[in-house]
Amino acid sequence: MFDLTTSLLGFAVILAVGILVWIGSLVRRDASLVDRFWGLLFVAAVIAYAVLAPAPPSARRTLTLVLVLVWGLRLAIYLTWRNWGSGEDFRYVAMRRRFGEDRFPLISLPYVFGFQALLAWLVSAPLLAAANGTAPLGWLDVLGVVVFAVGLTFEVVGDWQLSRFKADPSNAGKVMDRGLWGLTRHPNYFGDFAVWWGLFLIGLAAGGWWAVYGPLVMSVLLMRVSGAALLERSLTKTKPKYAEYVRSVNAFFPGPRRRGRGQPDRAAE
Repeated sequence: MFDLTTSLLGFAVILAVGILVWIGSLVRRDASLVDRFWGLLFVAAVIAYAVLAPAPPSARRTLTLVLVLVWGLRLAIYLTWRNWGSGEDFRYVAMRRRFGEDRFPLISLPYVFGFQALLAWLVSAPLLAAANGTAPLGWLDVLGVVVFAVGLTFEVVGDWQLSRFKADPSNAGKVMDRGLWGLTRHPNYFGDFAVWWGLFLIGLAAGGWWAVYGPLVMSVLLMRVSGAALLERSLTKTKPKYAEYVRSVNAFFPGPRRRGRGQPDRAAE
């Protein structure tokens, strides 16, 4: 059953974390902090639901807490490491220019940090369902953990392979099509997709069929909005050989490389 009170309290916690990150962005003059703390919004959500849910503690609640802690902390640490010293993301630089330095802090609070908090709250619905579930663990939970593990593996291995590729100066300006990047053009985004559908299965095992909107929102974000679609538009413009990579490797879901389309130069994302 959907628990409105716990859901709204969870949103208040997520929003509070978002506001703290916004304050940090004002100090550092870097709105990109919101991206680095994206995973931690879900850590805040799963902790809030675990503490505030009226249902008694359960193995499923503990399982979900551990899984989200691993996923969220790993993502935050990796993004911080990857983007350290790289300056503010071009999207927020463009917003600063559009609205001006004086207006940007107040504009960014609702449109960047508040909006990210709202999205995190919507996506986190399976965590609320799992926290309120009282049924014992079953086969759906096992399936959910397997799907989650597949997703986390794609994220971790894909990020590791890409970071190693970029660390080699000889690969500068080329397109990465090795390892998992030869199965899908976006192994990290596919990994996120699988992680959240895996968590939904765990929530579904607790009776949370209504939480399906959470992974659906994440799927749309990853495939059509700020994930693969946005990145592909940028790479197509900046990397001439990327079009060849597009013709030979699946866009999102992993699959074998298509033959007879030519072999692209290898290049980093």
